[in-house]
Amino acid sequence: MKKILGLDLGSNSIGWALVNEAENRDEASSIIKLGVRVNPLTVDEMQNFEKGKSITTNADRTLKRSMRRNLQRYKLRRDALIKLLKKVGFITDGTILSEQGNRTTFETYRLRAKAPDEEISLQELARVLLMINKKRGYKSSRKIKEKEAGTLIDGMEVAKKLYDEDLTPGQLCLQLLESGKKSLPDFYSSDLQEEFDRIWNFQKQFNPKAFCDTAKEEIKGKNKSQTWAILAKYFIWTDEMVVWNEKESKTERVEKECKLVGLKRTVKKEEQRKENYRWRVQALTEQLDLEKVAVVLQEINGQISTSSGYLGAISDRSKVLYFNRQTVGQYQMAELEKNPNTSLRNMVFYRQDYLDEFDKIWEKQAEFHKELTVELKKEIRDIIIFYQRRLKSQKGLIGFCEFENREIMVEKNGKMQAKVVGCKVIPRSHPLFQEFKIWQTLNNVEVFAGEKKCKRKRTDAFPGLFDGTEDTLMVEGWRYLYQEEKEILAKELSVKKSLKKEYILKLLFDNPQDLDMNFEQIEGNDTGNVLFSAYSKMIEKYGYEPLDFGKPTDKIIEQLQVIFADLGWNTDLLFVDLNKEGKDLEKQPYFKLWHLLYSFEGDNTPTGNGKLVEKLMELCHVGKECALELVNISFQNDYGSLSAKAIKKILPYLKEGNRYDVACGYAGYRHSKSSLTKEEIENKVLKDKLDILPKNSLRNPVVEKILNQMVNVINAIIDTYGKPDEIRVELARELKKSAKEREELTKAIAKSTREHEEIRKVLQEEFGMINVSRNDIIRYKLYEELKDNGYKTLYSNQYIPKEKVFSKEIDIEHIIPQARLFDDSLSNKTLEYKAINIEKGNKTAYDFVKEKYGEKGLQQYLNRCESLFKGHRTKLRKLKMGQENIPEGFIDRDLRNTQYIAKKALAMLNEICRRVVATTGSITDRLREDWQLVDVLKELNLPKYETLGLVEVYEDKDGRKIKRIKDWTKRNDHRHHAMDALTVAFTKDVFIQYFNNKNAAWQADCKEHSDIIGIKTRYFENGRALPPMPLVRFRAEAKSHLETLLVSIKAKNKVVTNNVNCTKRKGGENKKLQQTPRGQLHLETIYGSHRQYVTKEEKVNASFDSSKIATVCKQAYRNALLERLAAFGNDPKKAFTGKNSLEKNPVYLDREQTARVPERVRTVELETVYTIRKPVDPNLSVDKVVDAKVRSILEQRLREYDGEAKSAFVNLDENPIWLNEEKGIAIKRVTIRGINKVQSLHGKKDKNGNLILDETGKKIPVDFVNTGNNHHVAIYRKPVLDKTGQEMLDNEGNPVYKLDEVVVSFFEAVTRVNLGLPVIDKNYNKSEGWQFMFTMKQNEYFVFPNEKTGFDPKEVDLLNPENYAVISPNLFRVQKITEKDYMFRHHLETKVVDDKFLKEITWKRILTPNKLEGIVKVRVNHIGQIVSVGEY
Repeated sequence: MKKILGLDLGSNSIGWALVNEAENRDEASSIIKLGVRVNPLTVDEMQNFEKGKSITTNADRTLKRSMRRNLQRYKLRRDALIKLLKKVGFITDGTILSEQGNRTTFETYRLRAKAPDEEISLQELARVLLMINKKRGYKSSRKIKEKEAGTLIDGMEVAKKLYDEDLTPGQLCLQLLESGKKSLPDFYSSDLQEEFDRIWNFQKQFNPKAFCDTAKEEIKGKNKSQTWAILAKYFIWTDEMVVWNEKESKTERVEKECKLVGLKRTVKKEEQRKENYRWRVQALTEQLDLEKVAVVLQEINGQISTSSGYLGAISDRSKVLYFNRQTVGQYQMAELEKNPNTSLRNMVFYRQDYLDEFDKIWEKQAEFHKELTVELKKEIRDIIIFYQRRLKSQKGLIGFCEFENREIMVEKNGKMQAKVVGCKVIPRSHPLFQEFKIWQTLNNVEVFAGEKKCKRKRTDAFPGLFDGTEDTLMVEGWRYLYQEEKEILAKELSVKKSLKKEYILKLLFDNPQDLDMNFEQIEGNDTGNVLFSAYSKMIEKYGYEPLDFGKPTDKIIEQLQVIFADLGWNTDLLFVDLNKEGKDLEKQPYFKLWHLLYSFEGDNTPTGNGKLVEKLMELCHVGKECALELVNISFQNDYGSLSAKAIKKILPYLKEGNRYDVACGYAGYRHSKSSLTKEEIENKVLKDKLDILPKNSLRNPVVEKILNQMVNVINAIIDTYGKPDEIRVELARELKKSAKEREELTKAIAKSTREHEEIRKVLQEEFGMINVSRNDIIRYKLYEELKDNGYKTLYSNQYIPKEKVFSKEIDIEHIIPQARLFDDSLSNKTLEYKAINIEKGNKTAYDFVKEKYGEKGLQQYLNRCESLFKGHRTKLRKLKMGQENIPEGFIDRDLRNTQYIAKKALAMLNEICRRVVATTGSITDRLREDWQLVDVLKELNLPKYETLGLVEVYEDKDGRKIKRIKDWTKRNDHRHHAMDALTVAFTKDVFIQYFNNKNAAWQADCKEHSDIIGIKTRYFENGRALPPMPLVRFRAEAKSHLETLLVSIKAKNKVVTNNVNCTKRKGGENKKLQQTPRGQLHLETIYGSHRQYVTKEEKVNASFDSSKIATVCKQAYRNALLERLAAFGNDPKKAFTGKNSLEKNPVYLDREQTARVPERVRTVELETVYTIRKPVDPNLSVDKVVDAKVRSILEQRLREYDGEAKSAFVNLDENPIWLNEEKGIAIKRVTIRGINKVQSLHGKKDKNGNLILDETGKKIPVDFVNTGNNHHVAIYRKPVLDKTGQEMLDNEGNPVYKLDEVVVSFFEAVTRVNLGLPVIDKNYNKSEGWQFMFTMKQNEYFVFPNEKTGFDPKEVDLLNPENYAVISPNLFRVQKITEKDYMFRHHLETKVVDDKFLKEITWKRILTPNKLEGIVKVRVNHIGQIVSVGEY
């Protein structure tokens, strides 16, 4: 008997099944235990993982932390500067360093603007230096680039030319093009925007409707294509057309509405470019038609888009300083004098501009103050204010080569720890890695032949190479590429980004149309392609034609050699010899160019690359203009998995044509540590348990989570049931794919889902189908595939009427029969008449048509296939495939778990088990169907849904009555993971072998024929796989285990993690124990507060005590109510409820009883409103604006635009909303009401950083936040008190109790831990008789009593596994908790849908703590066992 563990490993769940598998006829297989562990990922984690995003879950928090660090560093610089200024006597402890008194708001700005030209005192200079220290300007780093930031422009000479000659960028470009120049300069976005505005405003006078403010606002910041799309909505005009009137037999003129469609251009590319600039110049002074204006505007806006952004704005400001001969301080003061309300917050300049300002101020003030020495200047400027250390090297994060590394033991903190040493991996952009990548791929390329035999193309390079030889492709129907073919492709790929399948086949073969390949495209040398693309732009600047990458590589290099030699450039940049070693490799200009561009981080020049430009000019022998083209190159910034040392050893063997694993073997490396010999497997030392992966040991934290959950489950299984003899695992699709493949898969699934929903609607509306199955959707898709063939079938060419599509006459037919190939994909299906399908039998489509209709019919069939599926190569290949061409190892490709996650999971499992086998979803699906496990979950769920009336009965196509649960699939039940794991556990190797080589059973000459026939005879019956035990017993046993299965779900209990932060210092390191919260403390938005009077109409009731009556607006009502209250001993309940309510016993205002207090009175109270500032834009909720005056102005503006916010609140720079027009104060941002429940982060401080206290001496809270998620709800039992405050007793004299709650937010929980208090306060109100019962946290489990079945958890032994079947229907997890609102979800449910019919069955909502009476808290471990009852 063999103990097998089956695993169904998904991205957020693990299904497992432990079984005994019989090894001979005397033994009987059995199921030991089934289980499911759910590892809930957040929505962001799941989406990022599925979309292939590598961003970590903590990236956002890391960004915020870096901002806090920058603030801290500024404060340290400020303290150091103040300390030095005191030391040299510029200031004293009593010196006031900020503005004091009236009209001093901009005093320091005035001093800063004055300092470069006039004398100021040393004390005033100190204030100026402290202001410069606040913002030091932008310092460029080549390594950190963002597309949204735009580009830095270094074009002062061009800007000066525009200014001196009064030109626009378009006019200058036209001059350059007409003088024969091909290269055009970059422009500052301000110059481009000025040109855009001039053209827009000039053309507006001819067509104000098209050139409206809304259109201008909408195209702001858009690229070329986006600009065109937006303008197409607004550029609409009418044209007169001459048309023929048929009735009256005459021509007449009619007006027709016209829209942008694009101009049909007849001129060549270069002439078209000139024509665009001519229109651009004409548009400044002449009316142009809208088609031409659209071309002009999209061109300019596209240029603005690339030169604007954060960096573009910095370049623009620097340009203004240069032209106005101003310092940063003088520029800012000028802006404040224009408008005192101008925001300087995001007005960033180059670091060099600040340095220039500092030098100018210091030199001027040194004329008046001898204390300003050169040494002091150096200390203040270079050591305190402008010092910036180089970015820390990240080399320590680079991984080690998987072949060239070893583990050593080192002592750390008195403990011996394992440390990996060896060679580091190289960047992917390294020329060596690029060559290695290409050869690794080329050795895996397979070519397949169709029915026509192929002929290898003869080349000039290899004349007569294949003469007298028979191509393997002609004999076998497929082969790998020959060595000479690989060398041709390697040469082509050396400078090209990629080669598509069609191009490769055309390059290598004479009949490419009859061939196929296992790669859609082959990736080329990215580094070479990027460099040669830059060379293309460089030669274009000198009037040469750009490179045509469609030409052969040799031709491209020859062309460049000639041009480089003519221009005197370094021709060695075109080649690299990777066979050279060490310094000889690194000295080559090509390699030096790559290394320089890859490693250069930045310098102190304004653009951050001045020194790089100089080095490139020297290395390449080019001018500055061309060096700037090279500077803009950016390579891949990630790393490979091997070191340069390992690649140099492996590459020669790859170039000889060896597959990667073979090449590794020749180089002395073991490609896969898991591929051991039998002897090695037997002697392998296994671990007792799996080790948890250390935090941050993997690149992706989501993968780390998945694998650590697998470790916990397996360790728990080993503890309980012992080690398995074999592990069989199925990995979810997403775990076997790379990040890019996961992204593509997610997009494909989303697209397919949309298509299926559209088809579902069509079938319901046009075909009248109520229950649309997946099979119906597939049938309709296959029917639509035949549309271009007139809805005629492929084989018999018979027409299928629409009404017959879903009839029994039409079959879904497998092109290559499933008996020959295990392929149930859409590409292996078509529709055909049933009679034809029966006649076809187990033949391939190609063989059947050839046999039945002859050569002529076959040719017509092939023509139909080519016509319909020209763009679907996979399906076309199957339609043209004969029996002899059916590939072997079809599933084997899917079993190659080469991706990082899959490799890591399998490698970890191999540490505790000698044999680990991977299977696939397609095999699992087939075996589950053969063993009739498909409907087991439905059968288990059917009774509870039937009692609720949620089961419908329908007739299938054969007239059978079938029950179906409405809106339910097996994926709604977590147990489907266990069901899959059970199938995986019993998936023997023979099943994988059989499905992988089904066609061998039909080919007696095939080497696998006898094996497959043997497997088919022994393990299959009537085409179905034999179950591991008699079918009835197997299904009954599976049901029994599934009924007792308790799903385990990961609960989030930890509040903080204790970390030791180590920082280096001279002579050692500092260590600090720090507690890090395990989640977000509060939401990001910071709110302010605002006190305002709020009036309400309230009913007079028991809450109206003396303090409440004091808030009543009318004094007469107040006095009358107070008089009534006093008459009843100040007891509001007696005074205003029951027979004394105002309805039954009115309160009169006069003796005559003519006027009385109404039942509802108006009250006024001072209320704190928590507010936030928001920009005035179309999304603003005007009714939430706090300030009444501002609100009325905004409402008035809305009324002016007929309530259209999109028109009223756009383009506010040109069409401002004035608060005070005389003073130039416009409304741009407003304060609106936010949330009600808040937590204060800080106390209020004055501008000098001192706390401000209120009248009682307490801190004034500011900076309010929403604390976000609740950590837990604590439930207490408390005594019920009567009116006198005494405990109430029941009839038997026992105290009466009720349940109450205390909700604790995550923020409060963390605060408790930091203060050394317990997270759960079990002694809360203990002195008042409160008793702690339990807490409820998200995903914790509770067993509920059930009145209908009479189940009471307190009367059942919850720790006994024999009771799990009765516990399971009543076991719920906490889904979410808020104040007096608790949502529970049944532990088997995957869907979070509050269906009212399923309330109390699949979900519960409890709105009062008292309803929790009788529930019992339980803890379920990783393998679904209840291990504790009650609070833990």
